[in-house]
Amino acid sequence: MNAAGIVVEYNPFHNGHLYHVNETRRQSNADVIIAVMSGSFLQRGEPALVDKWTRTKMALHNGVDIVVELPYAFSTQKAEIFASGAIQILHHLKCQSFCFGSETGRIEPFTISADRLNEKKQALDEWVHLFMKKGSSYPVSQTLAREKIFSDDPLPLDLSKPNNILGFHYLTANNALPNPMKPMTILRKGPGYHDQKASGHIASATAIRKLLFDHKEVDDFLPDSVRSFLMEQQDIGLLHSWDLYWPLLRYRLLSIHPNDLETIYEIEEGIGPRIMNAALKSGSFQSFMEQVKTKRYTWTRLQRMMTHVLTNTTKQEMQTALKNLSFVRLLGMNGNGRSYIRLIKNEITVPLISRTAAGTPFLELDIKASRVYASAPSAPAHYTERLLNHEFSAPPILF
Repeated sequence: MNAAGIVVEYNPFHNGHLYHVNETRRQSNADVIIAVMSGSFLQRGEPALVDKWTRTKMALHNGVDIVVELPYAFSTQKAEIFASGAIQILHHLKCQSFCFGSETGRIEPFTISADRLNEKKQALDEWVHLFMKKGSSYPVSQTLAREKIFSDDPLPLDLSKPNNILGFHYLTANNALPNPMKPMTILRKGPGYHDQKASGHIASATAIRKLLFDHKEVDDFLPDSVRSFLMEQQDIGLLHSWDLYWPLLRYRLLSIHPNDLETIYEIEEGIGPRIMNAALKSGSFQSFMEQVKTKRYTWTRLQRMMTHVLTNTTKQEMQTALKNLSFVRLLGMNGNGRSYIRLIKNEITVPLISRTAAGTPFLELDIKASRVYASAPSAPAHYTERLLNHEFSAPPILF
């Protein structure tokens, strides 16, 4: 069976994602579509709008055959690490190809740019380090370094676009594999990744979340099954956002010792007092972030810091988790997916996990993140209990 992989967050699943699934199957001629999906917390340092089990159902109802989890240690990272973890998992699952959406829509600019950047890697790293020392953020430093080195002969790929950036890192991670998969890309349709406006039948996940929180209509942008899943979440009054977790985060920041704060992953020396002072003065997450943000620290990076504060993830814990991606965790599959898993299970060189257990060493961060996510203030007791029961006792969702 021919398997094609995709890397997703489905926050939430929308018509653009449905197009991606269908085009991946068409272009790859795949028998099986495997989605590596972020768990409770996402790449931009945000809690997922709805839990991973609900998002797994959304995927399985709309053409995905197998959903596996991208572990917390990779899902809450900058693009390079996020992409590396996802590509490793697809490779473990014997995918022949992978497909991503991009603002370019052609694979050639990615392959050419990857080769040229690899040739200049040492010089690029040196320039990035220099620009960061001058106070620029990491993304800005990367842009300035590329402009410096390729000023006379620009790269064919626009690396200012978010999907192009992720796609480039997927390609880089794939090139590092002993037997690389075939990379494919499709042109992203509709509004941009961060665009908060919606029109037609395709809107960005950002725009859809904004409409949901503003209690506005989103039906035109979602497959029918996704609407019903979101209605279930709305009925219990629990769409997750940083506003929901702000009381927990603020408590953590006001009660933690400054020395302990500096042990948290991504917290750099010197920023602690600024963070703690902002927490003392702020009545909302938005206000807090506006006070903390600087030229050096992007909004996204700060959100990732706060995710690690919320989950109490230390530098040492993260470094241990990142050393080796030594498992694949199944979240759900359909009949076609089950046939594929039976076919390849003896070829997979890492544990394929269908149930978790407290105390499993390589799942500690994911279990902790799931517990924090399920304990959102205002979450009904039965909701928290259901999520935790599913985490520890329920098998993968079968569709």
